[in-house]
Amino acid sequence: MPHTRMNFDPARVEVAAGDGSSPERDQAVCLAKELGLAFRDATDNFSADAKLLLLVTGARLELREPGRRIGGPVYVDFVGGATGYRRRSGRSRDQAIGRAIGLRSGAGTVIDATAGLCRDAFLLACLGCRVTAIERSAVVAALVRDGLARARAESKTDLNDVLDRITLVVGDAREALAGMTGPAAPDVVYLDPMYSQAGRSALAKKEMRILRRLVGDDSDAPRLLEAARNVARRRVVVKRHRHAPPLAETPALKFLGRSVRYDVYLPVVR
Repeated sequence: MPHTRMNFDPARVEVAAGDGSSPERDQAVCLAKELGLAFRDATDNFSADAKLLLLVTGARLELREPGRRIGGPVYVDFVGGATGYRRRSGRSRDQAIGRAIGLRSGAGTVIDATAGLCRDAFLLACLGCRVTAIERSAVVAALVRDGLARARAESKTDLNDVLDRITLVVGDAREALAGMTGPAAPDVVYLDPMYSQAGRSALAKKEMRILRRLVGDDSDAPRLLEAARNVARRRVVVKRHRHAPPLAETPALKFLGRSVRYDVYLPVVR
């Protein structure tokens, strides 16, 4: 059975242009065709059952909840915001995620099998890892592609080197992992399954709410962990809320962050 997010109400997503200008409208029409979604002119009323809106603006691509005034849009920003600050501060190497990945053994290849908005994939690339980010939702992947493109356009050469270490793949993580054997096997597989909002910031709760409406929960995450342990050379790292139970049996190692925990599982002996 492939990796799926189950037990969710599929959200109907529609695409629109921010102000209806010709360039933005053309981009929105193309994006709607690419993703197989309905396109609505900015001046149109959105259909009554539209739960989410993918909006092409002059500044960025945004995912919004039509009619909801609280929280604002979801978008990807690798240059500014919290992700940009963590990169610029130079503290990431000493954070729990770097220790959990095993950077003391060298920055190797990492598969982020539940990539989402790719913030952790980006941070790992900043630490020197070569990261393949797998995301099954084409809508989420479109947000990431937009963030990567804007980062290249807005950034300096040093950040482009980081972006060169990220490969975005749209597809099923378990199917992708099944083909990563022999020389193609990654050093590390990283998992961040969708989990409870408890203890998260208001920003994270907003994003989690919208993404959960879009893609649902990773209810088969234990099976994804099993698949990851069958291909990883060094380890599998699972990100959890600090007080959440482990995804599987007792992990080999644990690394604590401020609000999250990184559980490390060793590969299956082959």
